[in-house]
Amino acid sequence: MFEQYKWQQVPGAQAEPFLKLVNPIQGKHTASPGTADVQWCQLPFYTSIALVKINDSSWPPNTGPFWFLAKQGRMFLLDGTSAPIHDANEADPIKVTEENTLDYLRFFCYFVHGDEGPFLIVEEINHPAIDHDKLDDTRRKVLEGALRDAMFEGKTDAGAYEASALVLYGNALFSARFSMTENGMIEMIDDEPIAADLPVKKIKPNY
Repeated sequence: MFEQYKWQQVPGAQAEPFLKLVNPIQGKHTASPGTADVQWCQLPFYTSIALVKINDSSWPPNTGPFWFLAKQGRMFLLDGTSAPIHDANEADPIKVTEENTLDYLRFFCYFVHGDEGPFLIVEEINHPAIDHDKLDDTRRKVLEGALRDAMFEGKTDAGAYEASALVLYGNALFSARFSMTENGMIEMIDDEPIAADLPVKKIKPNY
């Protein structure tokens, strides 16, 4: 996920400061400089916060990766709730604009979960959460007819940014509209079911 950003690899010795701040992750997973894979990228809606991804080849399969927002010695573990994102938004502070509204929407929906997992913004048939080996022709045609890019819909008189997108939540696809404020608060203001019982793969950050 987030392949559109320029990711930087952090070599083992340089990764130690990151790892000291986060270990043990969730109180039980320790990443070691010799085996850890630490990468970071800059997000367009932050000026001094980076998105950090940490995995470790010594962990059991499917343990990682774990994701963090990092700011000058502070690491916010993205744990499926909105709290660490809002904490980071206050620390930076965040600035949502017309230009980065959709980037922030994709980021927020991926890392803030309900009981069925993340709210994935789906814009193409080849999305990794769709299990194509089990996708029948009928559902494929429904998807192909519904798929579209996420769209910025404009700014309200109250200053909120509005956007629309297709959202995959659990195994159901919805057409949804969102409202966002400059300081990063997001609300889903409308949704319409498109398809249900889709074959899906588990795509979510670990927490």
